[in-house]
Amino acid sequence: MNSFDWLAHMGIPEVDNFDIVEVKFKGGRKEYFRNVDYLDLHTGDPVVVDVPSGHHIGYVSLQGELVRLQMQKRKIRDDDNITRIYRIANQKDLEKWEEAKNREIPSLYRCRQIIQELGLKMKLSDVEYQADNSKATFYYSAEERVDFRELIKILAGEFRIRVEMRQISLRQEAGRLGGIGVCGRELCCSTWLVDFKNVSTSAARYQNLSLNPSKLSGQCGRLKCCLNYELDTYIEAIKNIPTVEKPLQTEQGPAKLQKTDIFRRLMWFSYNNDNDWHSISCDRVIEILEINAQGGKVFNLQVNESTELEDMAAQSTLELELLDKKFSKKKKKKKKNRNRPRNQEAQPSNSNQQIGNAKQVNQNAPREEAKANNNPNQKRRNPRRKPRQKPDIGSNETKNQNQGTASASGDSNNSRQKRRFPPRKNQKPNNGKGDE
Repeated sequence: MNSFDWLAHMGIPEVDNFDIVEVKFKGGRKEYFRNVDYLDLHTGDPVVVDVPSGHHIGYVSLQGELVRLQMQKRKIRDDDNITRIYRIANQKDLEKWEEAKNREIPSLYRCRQIIQELGLKMKLSDVEYQADNSKATFYYSAEERVDFRELIKILAGEFRIRVEMRQISLRQEAGRLGGIGVCGRELCCSTWLVDFKNVSTSAARYQNLSLNPSKLSGQCGRLKCCLNYELDTYIEAIKNIPTVEKPLQTEQGPAKLQKTDIFRRLMWFSYNNDNDWHSISCDRVIEILEINAQGGKVFNLQVNESTELEDMAAQSTLELELLDKKFSKKKKKKKKNRNRPRNQEAQPSNSNQQIGNAKQVNQNAPREEAKANNNPNQKRRNPRRKPRQKPDIGSNETKNQNQGTASASGDSNNSRQKRRFPPRKNQKPNNGKGDE
């Protein structure tokens, strides 16, 4: 038994090469074609495919078993209605297709002019030419039914081509035009989203979103498709959230529901529509609802009775007292080290030097004070005392007079005179005696 037979015997499935390929066209349109000739295709290869009125060129977007899953999702049957792939597009096919695409913009503007002349209530969004330049498809959107038979006659006679008018929804129109959403990424309808499900405002209510049309609507003007992405998760989580149809009855007043956090299971209430919101858990809300159903009231949203609140307050005050005792203890002062370092032994000499400097300042103070008294600009300390007349230095009578006054005065007066009138540098000290 070889390895392949052993794998088949173990029940491991063999690789099944699915022969249907997904091909993408302009505007994100995708269709499925059968690879009859088993061409070696890769994602992004241009291929020539069979269409009802000729041939067209598209790009391979998906192949293999993923195509089978996509067909099951879109409910497309694997039957004879699926056409074939002719070949991989060559340079000549691409050049012819490029010439056909150059006619799309002029045809779009001309068709809009004709629509305005006819007064039709329709919005033309895009034009797609077939690769063999034999057919043109005009995509439009309208709120009401439009009679465009006259329009088709004018377009076919002017462009000399087969014309097909195809109505699309606003979501499909946004997908064909493309763009960037508020999330910063390319629009889902222009990249991967194919089936457009109905989106209602209840999806926004389940997710507690504000019903603001400018924020909930996309570029197509309809509600965003991404509102349905997380809707199932919210519906599953909201099953365990209690339904509060009326305010909760408390002794503080009726508490009205303001906000609900589904995933954290928290609900915010306010007393008498105040601005202060109080959050409680969903289990607490269920407990209050049961008490109200029995005709009773709770003290507030947190406790059932006032005694519980007092116990909570006493416990909080006890904790505060413990904290006060903890931080009120004074720190012990550190003992001074008796073993002083050597650097501190020189402090007494510094203190003695400071004392000597202080004495020298005190001895110089009388001189500075005497100089201040001799200064004519400053006022005298004793205003009652008469100003002293300056004697004549050259006369001998003045010298004898000065010596007589010095001997007559006592020790206190002598010291006071020395303090007020210090001797000059060249003058000998006066001992209180006359000239010898």
